[in-house]
Amino acid sequence: MEPRPPRGFRDFPPDIMILRKDLISRLERVFQRYGFDPIDTPALEYWETLAGKYGEEAESRLIWRFTDKWSGREYALRYDLTVPMARFIALHRDMPLPFKRYHIGPVWRHEEPQKGRYREFYQCDADIVGSPYPEADAEIVNLVVDALKELGFKRGFRVRLNDRRLLSGVFEEELGIRGPVLNVYRAIDKLDKIGVEGVRRELEKLGLGEGLIEKIMNIISIEGEPGEVLDMIESRYGSNKRVAEAIGHLRGVIELVEDPSSVEVDMSLVRGLDYYTGPILEVVLDEPRIGSVAGGGRYDNLIGLFTKKGIPATGASIGIERIIDAGLELGIYKLDKKTVTMASIIVLSRDHYRYAWKVASTLRRLGVNTRIDLGRTSPRVQRRKAQRLGIRYLIYIGESEAGKGTLTIYDTITGERVEAGISEEERIKEILG
Repeated sequence: MEPRPPRGFRDFPPDIMILRKDLISRLERVFQRYGFDPIDTPALEYWETLAGKYGEEAESRLIWRFTDKWSGREYALRYDLTVPMARFIALHRDMPLPFKRYHIGPVWRHEEPQKGRYREFYQCDADIVGSPYPEADAEIVNLVVDALKELGFKRGFRVRLNDRRLLSGVFEEELGIRGPVLNVYRAIDKLDKIGVEGVRRELEKLGLGEGLIEKIMNIISIEGEPGEVLDMIESRYGSNKRVAEAIGHLRGVIELVEDPSSVEVDMSLVRGLDYYTGPILEVVLDEPRIGSVAGGGRYDNLIGLFTKKGIPATGASIGIERIIDAGLELGIYKLDKKTVTMASIIVLSRDHYRYAWKVASTLRRLGVNTRIDLGRTSPRVQRRKAQRLGIRYLIYIGESEAGKGTLTIYDTITGERVEAGISEEERIKEILG
C-alpha cells in the first residue's frame, strides 16, 4: 500500500509551505492594519456547539462528527471559524465592543474532493462583533479588497453583494414562499455549480409551480452596478419593509467602499449557511473559474444562541487554498523558492569542521538562515545540494579561512567572492543583506 494521506487531505513540501506562509503573513499585515487582533480556538468542539447553526446539509453530511469511546460524548471538527468565534465571545464576555478579531487556521468538511475543494483547508477570517451599522460591513468589504490586492490580485475579481433581508422580503413576503424557503436558497446557492437549468430542476423538485419558478429565475438574474440594481429593486418592491431596510443598509455600505468599481449587487447570491441575517458578500475571480475565493456576511443572531442576548456581528473568510491554486494557474505565484536558507557553509576539509561550526553559529546569531553539512559529504556534493535548493550564498571554510579566522562568501547571483573576518559582524551582515 502506498503511504499517502486520505482523499481531500494533502502533504505540503517546503516550496508550497514557503509560499503559503508568505501569503498568510501578507494577510496578517492587512488584518492588523485595520486594527484586528488574533485569536485561536480548538480544532475540536462539542457537537452541540455546532449543531443547529449551519443548516441540514452541512450538519448531516459535511461536518466531521464522532462519539468519544470513553465518555460517550459527541464531538466534531470545526466546520468554519465563525461558530467557534461566537462560542468564544459568549465565554469571554468582558471583551470591549466592537471587538475586531482575525483567525487563521484549518477547518474540515466532508466534501467530495475536486479542484479548489479539499476536506482539510485553511480559512483566514476577519470579524467585527458589536456594531450593527453599515460602517462595519463596509470595513469588511474594504479589508477583503485590500487583502486580494496584497495577495497579488490587482484586478480581475468582483465582490458580489446582497442582503438576506432583501431576499426574505422578496421571496417570502412578495412571492409568498414560506416553508421551503431555506431549501429555495440552497438551490439558488448551487447556481455556479449546476447552472440555470440545474437550479430550475432543483426548484421543481421542491414542488414549486412553473409560474413561481419563472419569477424566481427572473429575480436571481438581476445583477450589476449597485446603484442601478438597488434602484430597480426599490422600484419593484420598495414598499416592503424588509426590502427597504436592506436597500438602505446596502447603500450605506457602498458609500464607504473605497473601490466601488470592484463591487456589484447580485440577486443570485444567497450564501448557503443559515446564520446570515443581513448583508452577504462573495468574491469571485474572472479567471480561473475556481469558485469563490472569499465570502461572508452579517450574522446578528448567531452569538445570541450562546449568550441569550443579541450581539450584532459581521465578517468574511478568505480561502487561502483557492487563492494559491488560482495564483499558480495565473502565474501570479511561482514555486521557485525551495528553502528559507540564505547561506550554506561548504566545508572543504573535515579537519576544519569545528571552525566551520563556529562560523555557522556566528551567522545564525546575526540572523542569517544557515545550513552546514551534517552528512560528512564531499565539497562537490555540498555545492550541488546548495545549488539544487537555490541557496544564494556559499560560505567556504578551508585551511586558509580556519588559519586566519575568516570566511569566504560567494554570491551565486553576482559571482562576487569576498573574504571577511569572523569578527567583522557588521560587514558580514551588510554583505549577506
